[in-house]
Amino acid sequence: MRVVPRIATLAIALTVAGLHPVVAQIDYRNLDANRPVRTEDAYPIERYALELAIPYEYENGVAGEQVHLVVPELAYGAFANAEVGLELPLAALRTPAGTDWGFAGPRVFALYNFNTEAPVLPALSLRADVALPIGDLGADDPQLTLAGIVTRSWGLTRLHLNAAATIGRDDGRPVVDAPPRWALSLAADRTFYRQSLLLVAELGLLETASGAPTAVTAAAGLRYQLTPTIVVDAGISRRLVADAGPDLGLTLGLSHAFGIAGWLPGGPR
Repeated sequence: MRVVPRIATLAIALTVAGLHPVVAQIDYRNLDANRPVRTEDAYPIERYALELAIPYEYENGVAGEQVHLVVPELAYGAFANAEVGLELPLAALRTPAGTDWGFAGPRVFALYNFNTEAPVLPALSLRADVALPIGDLGADDPQLTLAGIVTRSWGLTRLHLNAAATIGRDDGRPVVDAPPRWALSLAADRTFYRQSLLLVAELGLLETASGAPTAVTAAAGLRYQLTPTIVVDAGISRRLVADAGPDLGLTLGLSHAFGIAGWLPGGPR
């Protein structure tokens, strides 16, 4: 049986200025990267759909530094089984020396899902992110991150495995929200409350730079569907070893799915 845990139906209701809300959405079940945990699932958004997300992240580091991060993101289902997107991270970094505010560099990404789940084979996807060297808190050099994503479902429960690696010089990485040199995470989620609420738990490993201590983290979060097109998410994370990872990490986000008439097959131009 075909499993489609992204958007069950892309039904378009004509509203204003050529914008169409996506109805019958089950976007609460989407695990996007860092919303509410680092792990994401293997499925892209529906073809021709757009999703605007405005997440906020807070992290209190081992050395006492504090990071506040807002990362507006726009994703588009450009092709069948594929999405592309743009992220614009804005950050504040607070240290004993003071607070730095700035743009942490734009990121472009693409995700391709090779298959939906089958009786034996799980869903498999590949994601690529490029961090561009723009902004006071951004990278000095482009950084390419490649990630493999696996999702397996058992009814209302799903298991996800992510493995990622970044190509680029350690001294050229962004000051804030830098992609890890490598990362591995395992997450499980389950749907509750008439299929409008998703709870997720995660265990992760990552290395921020070559030779840096390996961080071991635990995280938990939820996604809740407020309306057919609006989803809220929240998460919390904590390090499990003394010398690496956040003392405390928090996420809070809001996302909205919609369509544009001229981009849809048979829609008005």
